Amino acid sequence: MNRIVQMFALVFVLASCANVSDVKTIRLAHGLDVNHPVHRAMFAMGEDLVERSNGSLKLEIYPSQQLGTEREVLELLQIGSLDMTKVSVATLENFAPKAKALGLPYLFRNREHAFSVLDGPIGQEVLDDGKKYWLKGLCFYDAGSRSFYTKDKPVMAPANLNGKKIRVMESNTAMDMVSNLGGSPTPISWGELYTALQQGVVDGAENNPPSFYLSRHYEVCKYYALNEHTYSPDVLVASTHFWDTLTEKEQQWMQESVKKSVAHQRSLWAEAEAEALEAVKKAGVQVVRPGKEQFSAKVAPMYEAIKSDPELYALIQKIKAE
Repeated sequence: MNRIVQMFALVFVLASCANVSDVKTIRLAHGLDVNHPVHRAMFAMGEDLVERSNGSLKLEIYPSQQLGTEREVLELLQIGSLDMTKVSVATLENFAPKAKALGLPYLFRNREHAFSVLDGPIGQEVLDDGKKYWLKGLCFYDAGSRSFYTKDKPVMAPANLNGKKIRVMESNTAMDMVSNLGGSPTPISWGELYTALQQGVVDGAENNPPSFYLSRHYEVCKYYALNEHTYSPDVLVASTHFWDTLTEKEQQWMQESVKKSVAHQRSLWAEAEAEALEAVKKAGVQVVRPGKEQFSAKVAPMYEAIKSDPELYALIQKIKAE
C-alpha cells in the first residue's frame, strides 16, 4: 500500500471516529515537532476552544507529518478530508497566489514591520485569497527569519553558495531566491531532510533557529549564517468545507481561540529562538552574522520580475509603504 493510500485510509478512520458523539472533533495536521512553539500554541488553542465551547468543540492535532507533507495536507483540506493545518506561507503560495508576496526576500524592514502588515488589512487580504481554492486563512504565526546552514563552511557571502545544493521548500519563490544567490535549489520534504544532509544529497538548507535546533540538523550542519533572507510566517488554514459546517457561534469561538493563540505563540517564539541559538552554539555550531546588503542586492531582480504581475506588484508596494 503506497503512502497516498495509507494517508487517505487514516483520514477516513479519523473522520468516522469524529462522528461518534455530539462533540465536534476538529482534525489539525502539521509537520512540526511537538516541542515547537507553533505546536505548543495550537495545543493551547485547543484547550481554550474546549473551554469556550463548553466541550462541544475539540481539537485533535496530528504533528510530525503524520498525515502527509504540507502540500499533501493542503490538498486534503481542499477535498474536505481534513479540517485544519499549519503551513509555511511559502507552501501556501502554490494554492493562494497572493501568499507569494510574503515569501520574497528582504521584504520586511524588521519584525515590527512584519507584524504591522500581517495583523492589518494587507494580512487579511492574503488570508482571504485562498477562499476560492477552499482554503480559509485564519491567522499568521511568527516563524522568525530564515537563514542558511551548511556542512562545510559558513555562508558569509552569496559567493559561498556557488555550486552548493541547498534544500528549499516547494516554493518557486524560494527556488528563485537561492538561484539568484548562486546556489542550486533542491526541494526536499522536511521529514526527509536530515537524511539528505547526512548522505550529502544537499550541502545545506535554510530555516529559522527553532526549526534548525528541534530538527537536530545542527548535528550535521556546523555552520549557521544569520543572513535572515526571508521572514516567512506560518499560516493556520481551515478547509472551507469544514468551516461552513460550523454555526455562527462556533465560528466565533474558533476565531477567539485563534486570536488568543497568536499572542501566545509569539511569546513562545521569542523564548524558543533565543534558546535554540544558545543550544546550537553549545553543540559546536559556528553562528555568524554576514552583512545583509550583499544578499539583498543579489535578489533585487526578483522584484523587477514581479512587475509583470500588476496585482502582486501593487500588493508588494502596499507592504513596503506600511
